Amino acid sequence: MKKALAIVTLSTLLSACAGVSSSNNDAKDSAAATSATPADPQATAATANPEQLKARKLATRPMPVKPPEEHLPAVPLTKEILFKVLSSEIAFQRGNWQSAYVTLLGAAQQTRDPRLARRAAEMALSAKQAGEALVAIRLWRELAPDSEEATQYYLGFIMLSNNLAEARPILEKRLQDAPPQARGVMMLQIQRLLVRAQDKAGAFTLLEQLVTPYTAMSEAHLALAQEAFSIGNVTRAKEEAQIALNLKPDSELAILTSAQVASENSEVERILTDFLKKYPGSREVRVAYARTLIDQKQYEKARGQFEILLKSDKQDVTTLLALGLLNAQIGDTTAAERYLTSYLDQLSKHPDESRDSTQALLILAQIASDRNDTETALKWLAQVEPGDAYLDAQLRRAQLLSKRGDLDGARRVLAEIDTNGEREKTQVTQVEAQLLRESKRPQEAFKVLETALKAQPDNADLLYDYAMAAEKLDNLSAMETALRKLIAIAPENQQAYNALGYSLADRNIRLPEALTLIQKALSLAPQDPFIVDSMGWVQYRMGNLDEAETRLRNAYGLLPDPEIAVHLGEVLWIKGQKTDAQKLWREVRQKDPQNDALKNTLARLRATL
Repeated sequence: MKKALAIVTLSTLLSACAGVSSSNNDAKDSAAATSATPADPQATAATANPEQLKARKLATRPMPVKPPEEHLPAVPLTKEILFKVLSSEIAFQRGNWQSAYVTLLGAAQQTRDPRLARRAAEMALSAKQAGEALVAIRLWRELAPDSEEATQYYLGFIMLSNNLAEARPILEKRLQDAPPQARGVMMLQIQRLLVRAQDKAGAFTLLEQLVTPYTAMSEAHLALAQEAFSIGNVTRAKEEAQIALNLKPDSELAILTSAQVASENSEVERILTDFLKKYPGSREVRVAYARTLIDQKQYEKARGQFEILLKSDKQDVTTLLALGLLNAQIGDTTAAERYLTSYLDQLSKHPDESRDSTQALLILAQIASDRNDTETALKWLAQVEPGDAYLDAQLRRAQLLSKRGDLDGARRVLAEIDTNGEREKTQVTQVEAQLLRESKRPQEAFKVLETALKAQPDNADLLYDYAMAAEKLDNLSAMETALRKLIAIAPENQQAYNALGYSLADRNIRLPEALTLIQKALSLAPQDPFIVDSMGWVQYRMGNLDEAETRLRNAYGLLPDPEIAVHLGEVLWIKGQKTDAQKLWREVRQKDPQNDALKNTLARLRATL
């Protein structure tokens, strides 16, 4: 199994599990931090210290907000106003945003209609003119002081323009008007807004001023800890987090913030485990602890934490998926199948658009494929829906069908793929050619690549594969032409130099030229085992047996590949070290009984094992 797939997916899952939202820098998302569903402004910090992710989730529990009705002025739609509105829209459509903006802004000032100011702001935003947008937004809020949307835009742009003094009375009033039970969440949301301000020091000072009346609340110190951490003041962040925890020792948010601002992984682990000993039912903290263990590659211990979580909720899809991915990473495929299948069952019973079954399906297909259960693997892949992984799933379907002996069915799958762009089209062509080669139909593979190259004559990947297909047919002229063109298009492509040099050396022709080509490849990739193997092989062809042996042993040490072993064995055989050669070749036969290079070498040298 490709274990890398499992752990990358797991990391993504746990980030999502932790409630992290993407961080955007536009003013609307900035302002959203004070609304019911704020965005996360500290995704960068979250990457550095994952425990804060849970803190973010708890800090952003939504507050019900009922927007007040917007009172609009009774403005008669005169011919003059209608003309201004229509002419500004026409000018905007024609690309003259400035004229449209000025006309609408003037109309808004004349009529006192906030809708016109709002539209002027939209035009300025569309033209990426922040200064003009702020002017229109100020007017919009002035004309509609009860509009939550206008206030959000206004606050967001104030953060970007560093006019923090303007924001203070609005934020103070919001805290004062918030119900006592919601005031703590409001402080944390305000901190999430202020973190976007360009004036970091000014934002921290403003937050200190805003929370001063509420320092008896744990959340006031948590907000200060988060803000201090965001500007790199770790000492102050730790102090504030500790005060918050002293005020509310059972607070999950406080302990997660303490873990977030901790300096070392060992300190993070101690903070979380100590809390779990006192409060074992804390789900949020346990997930954060499991994430810490994953980051430290302690997968067995992380699995144990998720198993504890599953006991309290056996149908939780996040826990089921985490356990499936962790067990796949560890190599316990039986458990991985059980958990991933349960995850898919739960999704089928309770559809959730925010949940994606793709990764679970791909891993289940890989597990089945690894045990040669092709039918089951095909069943899982058939359920992958269009999306980022759809092409990969179809390519794997084709490969499995071909492996089962249904090459025609595999080619039909490939033909039905609706490719998006040259890159995907190339991938499909390469897989089709590969399947044809594996099915001992090299001439057809060559034709498939030849046809594709006519449509994409400068495609480096197709040129290389076409050259290798030509080499298999012993069409040296076509191979060399393609590789020479590839070298001209991509002069740093070491594989092109290596392929041409090795092909010449393998045929025992133009050996000085072959040596020059392989030397160039080796200068570009000195640790590539196949290029080192080529250097050993050309040295052998030139009669430099000791140098050949040294190079080939080096290549085999870098990668114990069967073909490298066959080459090394031949050099040893010619040097009279036949016992050592036979030992190497027996190892190759054990690993790959049908290896063509070994069969050909034994026949040519009249050697036996």
